[in-house]
Amino acid sequence: MFHSKEEAVLGYIAGKISSLILTTFAVSVIVFMLMQVLPGDPAAVILGINAQPETLAVLHKQLGFDMPLWQRYLVWISDFVRGDFGTSYTYSVPISELLLPRIMLTLPLAALSMLISVIIAIPVGVYAAATRGRLHDVVSMGIAQIGVAIPNFWLGLLLILLFALQLGWFPASGFSGWNNGFWVGMHSLFLPALALALPLASILARVTRSSVIETLNEDFIRTARAKGLSQKAALWRHAVPNALIPVITILGLQFSFLLAGTIIIENVFNLPGVGRLIFQAIIQRDLITVQSLITLLAVAIIVVNFAVDMIYGLVDPRLSKGVH
Repeated sequence: MFHSKEEAVLGYIAGKISSLILTTFAVSVIVFMLMQVLPGDPAAVILGINAQPETLAVLHKQLGFDMPLWQRYLVWISDFVRGDFGTSYTYSVPISELLLPRIMLTLPLAALSMLISVIIAIPVGVYAAATRGRLHDVVSMGIAQIGVAIPNFWLGLLLILLFALQLGWFPASGFSGWNNGFWVGMHSLFLPALALALPLASILARVTRSSVIETLNEDFIRTARAKGLSQKAALWRHAVPNALIPVITILGLQFSFLLAGTIIIENVFNLPGVGRLIFQAIIQRDLITVQSLITLLAVAIIVVNFAVDMIYGLVDPRLSKGVH
């Protein structure tokens, strides 16, 4: 039983940290075990179909395949925690060297997608809530429903046809690199970011609309209106800030779908990012690369959700008052 605000906050944070650690451990075990049951022999892929059994046996030992499963997991996870993700079977270089240049594309792509989705979703959702039941509300939510249903890879192809091939405003594929300038690089990422952002914006707009409508029915909004506050002022000063709390939560939960979407979108637009690296590693049976990168993405998703939980919990009035 908590007896103060500080104890309530510390207890909340401790519980979330414990959940983060346990979830991360569970994810690492699941990913490791899935990689072990996949068909195919990485050593045979590396050496080729004509490799001799003696050579395969030597490589198996070098890769650690002769160790018990639990020991292989402990060796891998201990190295992973220290930042050593292993050595790629295909390229024979540390996975971290493959990851670093690619993450400098994937992270800006994800951030730009988030930014675009928020810029679109919040105004649309708030305006739809303010005009609920009218034409704008019906049309915008109808478009949002279509946006939820359209796969992002198909949307990406449509954007390429319109803005790259027909209008010529953006490149159809590839990445110009950051060496040519920040805005040139962002120009290359805009179409794939838009393809990722529009389905997410559709979800956020619907959530924002529902949350704002629910907040507008609260007693404190009616009190503010009774004191002479205009409808517009009550909406933006009181309703919207309170309504955005669940929107932040949904935004954090959707981050996992955003990262998963980069794997497909980076292949559609031929972008040399983390998603494309994972796809290539799967094709090439580079299981240690797939194992480490998927675990790293899962950890990133867990950490983002943890941060969202912290933000949501710390602004929740019930937590701020403590539990008595």
